[in-house]
Amino acid sequence: MARHRILMTYSSSEGLEKLLQHPDFVVEVKPKPKPEEFVRLIAGYDGLLIRSEVKVTPEVIQAADRLKVICRAGTGVDNVDIPAASRKGIIVMNVPGGNTISACEHTIGLLMAMMRNIPQACAALKTGSWEREKYAGNELQGKTLGLLGLGRIGSEVAKRMQAFGMRTIAHDPHVSEDHARAMGVEMMSMERVMAEADIISLHLPKTESTKNLINATTIAKMKDGVRIVNCARGGIVNEADLATACKTGKVAAAALDVFEKEPTTQSPLFELPNVVVTPHLGASTEEAQLKIAQEVSEMFIDHFIRGITRNAVNIPALDPETQKKVEPYIPLMEKLGAFQSRLIEGGVREVAISYPGSLQGANTYLLTASYLKEFLATFMAAEVNMVSAPVLARERGIKIQETRVSETGEPAHVVRVRVVTDAETCSVAGAVFGSVCRIIEINGMVADIEPAGHILFFANEDKPGVIGSIGQTLGKHGINIERMQVGQEKEKGGNIILLTTNQPVSGSALKELTALPSVHKAGGRRHARHRPGGPPELTNFTPDDGITLPSRASCGCRRASTADPRQHDG
Repeated sequence: MARHRILMTYSSSEGLEKLLQHPDFVVEVKPKPKPEEFVRLIAGYDGLLIRSEVKVTPEVIQAADRLKVICRAGTGVDNVDIPAASRKGIIVMNVPGGNTISACEHTIGLLMAMMRNIPQACAALKTGSWEREKYAGNELQGKTLGLLGLGRIGSEVAKRMQAFGMRTIAHDPHVSEDHARAMGVEMMSMERVMAEADIISLHLPKTESTKNLINATTIAKMKDGVRIVNCARGGIVNEADLATACKTGKVAAAALDVFEKEPTTQSPLFELPNVVVTPHLGASTEEAQLKIAQEVSEMFIDHFIRGITRNAVNIPALDPETQKKVEPYIPLMEKLGAFQSRLIEGGVREVAISYPGSLQGANTYLLTASYLKEFLATFMAAEVNMVSAPVLARERGIKIQETRVSETGEPAHVVRVRVVTDAETCSVAGAVFGSVCRIIEINGMVADIEPAGHILFFANEDKPGVIGSIGQTLGKHGINIERMQVGQEKEKGGNIILLTTNQPVSGSALKELTALPSVHKAGGRRHARHRPGGPPELTNFTPDDGITLPSRASCGCRRASTADPRQHDG
């Protein structure tokens, strides 16, 4: 088996021993490649391991001909173009927990340095100036700490600052009041936090909604003399607006570890005496880097060797209970997608999936993605997996609908899929019985077929002799029929015939079968099905054999394990 090639863009290998010594991996180190060099380098690698120093741009992703995984050795993934990665089916992972304590402690270190003017007093004394009165500071006890974000790091900061006698308040729409109350934190609106806090500490991901969150307008809503700490992500704070507020005294002091552009030695904040800065050191401890490296090793091995994907940011993680619910349906959805894609004609407009009541409340992303992966793979030249399938479907104008039926409205194990095209509507139902999948209905015809092996599908007129002519044609090509089902479409006056055969059906055999009198369609024979203006890879699919349904297909993310929902916490 070919070894998995991993490109690593930083030089420290401590903690990566398990990955480096694994016989199935080759790790090659190219520290901090320039953008144009990065584009040239990336071809031929299966995995990419990065820190914050490099940017994975759409150009890099486009040049990555084999890349399956990008792993950020740390928390923030704003240096990766996630939409571009998803479009190409590349999983983006991070290591959200490894730097929690280090980032928490650095936040507190900066906060205390800011409150007591420690860096300024140190620098003055080293230049021969003893100025006790000039550098008098403020106590923490009795002050109010406002946390914007109460994820892993924010929670650890709150716990430690309560030991200093601080009141802790927070805003985080993803955290319940009960959970916050158990930590001794009072939840409130962002406006109230800004109005009541003596010190504001940021623990947010950088997103479109948090970009420049701290600006002239929001600063104006804060207390006079407020202090601001940012060890989360650069770009959350408008540095020019903060510098102005620090000069006027609206903000008494600030402490920052992260900046909009990194690395940088130019910022309006750097020249101000009431601002403490460090060069993105939040996760820079020996302990954090070791934990992250060890976790990275396990994540690569889990993904490529064991088929387990952890901490992915562009596919949802499932809790163990949900995983247990949905996992039996994954092979069914894969096989329904492969089967139904060969039954339809015309440009695909809509895929509507009805899940049973037993999956009520469950995240069915993996199930829908499993269906779409096999459905699209039938007629696309590009590789499709569970990451790229939903993106590719949307880009091609295919409307995806999911519904749940009530527990009493449908057997608890039945999934129905309706595909609407420019030419027709095709419906299929499948069911899970223990570990066995079965197709139980096709366009209203009751069926009972295990979707495995080589299957032929026929739509034909209800006339004598059709079945005999099909059998004779297959026999002429040396193909045995293992099982047959025939059903009537009474409204259309036709039949549906399902056959399982002992071997794939060749293109020449399919051509003869399709040419038989009274046969309208033979499974596997496809016509153009792209929508007007659609991409050329969707046209004129005519396979060389009949429907061969997949075994449990590998998509590079067969299982997604539980991850902290606040995995982007700064």
